[in-house]
Amino acid sequence: MELIVGMGDYGLSDRRDAVIRTFALGTCVAVTAYSPAQRAAGMVHVVLPFPLDSRDGAERPARFASTGVPLLVGAMCTRYGCQPEELTIQLYGGADAMPGPDVYRVGQKNIDAVKRALLGMGLTIHRADLRGNLSRSLAMQVNTGSVAVFRQPIPTSRR
Repeated sequence: MELIVGMGDYGLSDRRDAVIRTFALGTCVAVTAYSPAQRAAGMVHVVLPFPLDSRDGAERPARFASTGVPLLVGAMCTRYGCQPEELTIQLYGGADAMPGPDVYRVGQKNIDAVKRALLGMGLTIHRADLRGNLSRSLAMQVNTGSVAVFRQPIPTSRR
């Protein structure tokens, strides 16, 4: 079974045959969480650091680091009985996707906001594959928590 996590979405599974995937992470950041004790996995595809207002955060919580990270962890704990401290947390993406100087630094802001959310929850990052000029697509095996990363260069000039 494949579970596709789109931009601003999240997915969870405890099915041993499941693979959780997301595609083309540029400035976005994917956070994966795995519980070895429960053999459950989850992923959120964060698009922006924080919502512009509380309504936006309430309507689309997985879209933002400040609301999406707690949503993922909370859902893992509620649905599968995980303890937050047992989760293996990994981060991917946050690329420097703009040709030339990136004045907006969306990738770095997403990384910073995800790290801030995790730190606020007392969680440790176990692996990170961040920044650079790479688009990343992920395939997470639910039975092991392993994440395969498929990298593609992001063009740095406009043609």
